[in-house]
Amino acid sequence: MNSLGFDKAEKDTKIIVAMSGGVDSSVAAVKLKKEGYDVTGITLRLYNQPNISKSKSCCAGIDINDAKKVANQYDFPHYVLDFQDKFYDGVISNFVDSYANGKTPVPCIKCNQTVKFSDLLNESKKLNADSLITGHYAIRKGGLTGSKLFKAKDKNKDQSYFLFATLQDQLDYVRFPLGNYLKSEIRKMAKDYKLIVSDKPDSQDICFVTSNSYRDLIDKIQPEINKEGNIFDIHGRKLGTHKGIANYTVGQRKGIGIGGQEKPLYVKEVNKDQNYIILAPHKNLQKNKIFFKDLNLLNNEIKIQEFECSAKIRSTQNEISGKLKITDDIGYFLFDEPISATSPGQACVFYKNDQVLGGGWII
Repeated sequence: MNSLGFDKAEKDTKIIVAMSGGVDSSVAAVKLKKEGYDVTGITLRLYNQPNISKSKSCCAGIDINDAKKVANQYDFPHYVLDFQDKFYDGVISNFVDSYANGKTPVPCIKCNQTVKFSDLLNESKKLNADSLITGHYAIRKGGLTGSKLFKAKDKNKDQSYFLFATLQDQLDYVRFPLGNYLKSEIRKMAKDYKLIVSDKPDSQDICFVTSNSYRDLIDKIQPEINKEGNIFDIHGRKLGTHKGIANYTVGQRKGIGIGGQEKPLYVKEVNKDQNYIILAPHKNLQKNKIFFKDLNLLNNEIKIQEFECSAKIRSTQNEISGKLKITDDIGYFLFDEPISATSPGQACVFYKNDQVLGGGWII
């Protein structure tokens, strides 16, 4: 059995590597090529911004060229697929609509859920590939079926939170060869391989938001949603006016435009139907119970109605223990201690130690 879990020689194992043009996916491709696998690199053109060179971008013009140079350097095929329409429909449109409806989107999850592990995965199967490889920092364990998802070795780079919506058959097909490495080790590999991207900064923030604020993108795509409305406190007193609900998200403190208050105030509620926002002190944003929908489970052991595990609502926070209760594809998570600034549209992801059990979208 080879390192990717297939019962055949590396040279007979055809793999598609999703190459963003960054250091991680480049190292993944070259590492497997050097191990003898039949490698083909594919880069997705996701949006038409050919001149962008900011470190936060990916899959723009310069990144496509970087991926192609790496493939040429190590002599394996590389193709570019134009997924701009799919990316707009599955990710950008959802991003704008979420803010327009008073929700807080997580576009990296939507990108994995739609473009990468649906559209690109299907393309890989059409090419008769045995597996789709990505540069995600996560660990997949198991055979060809019934595989499980775990956190990466490098907890500072772990991306398992963004993969919770991966379906079981998709998880069985993909591989994450970087999951057992530290980021520093991947950087060293890139230098050892003499890759032109070895010193390239990591992509940051939201790749398709290339200005200083996501609000510029919303204003460009749906300017009509930026209607002024009222700002209230939790007692119903008017504090001022806002510039459109898409400019605000639950938990926000800065940039609200309300001064002269005795205590710091945070956005507690964004009401789309009546076009107002409510501000409150931080203590009023805390809660123990989070409701969710569109549940995706990656552990068939969760059969009982109530299951003890841990969860988190942001990729950067530590999990908090509690109880998961589910009915069909909806339910709630009851945390053992209060959390704050939860917003509809975010993801609540469940863990048991380092294993990802699944997750749902907060309502």
